[in-house]
Amino acid sequence: MNENYLILKQSLQTELLEKIMECSPQFFEQLIVNLIVAMGYGGSISDAGKAVGKSGDGGIDGIVKEDILGLDKIYLQGKRWANPVSRPDIQAFIGSLVGFKANKGIFITTSRFTKEEMEYSESIDKSLID
Repeated sequence: MNENYLILKQSLQTELLEKIMECSPQFFEQLIVNLIVAMGYGGSISDAGKAVGKSGDGGIDGIVKEDILGLDKIYLQGKRWANPVSRPDIQAFIGSLVGFKANKGIFITTSRFTKEEMEYSESIDKSLID
């Protein structure tokens, strides 16, 4: 039974990732905002967060209120990539956070993170989840 569960889970993950990769960048940016809001951040979907990604977005794809009052914000970056996310990618995101005077960020990818990136993100003083 457990083996069948794992097979079904892997199949669903693969199918879902393929569907996401077929969608537009705007869809993916809204998807990550919706995901964070569904996890309980910010209140209702209509005012809890918004996708802001576009040309000249400053490296930020979405902004979500951390709490229902909106006292603090979480900045989002999403990458629909096949290649792994590396340290320079995260450093660019950190630069975007600094540019927005933000303290909290979430970097979401369809790929994976390199070992060097993970070591770097653990060593910085920003609240970064990847």
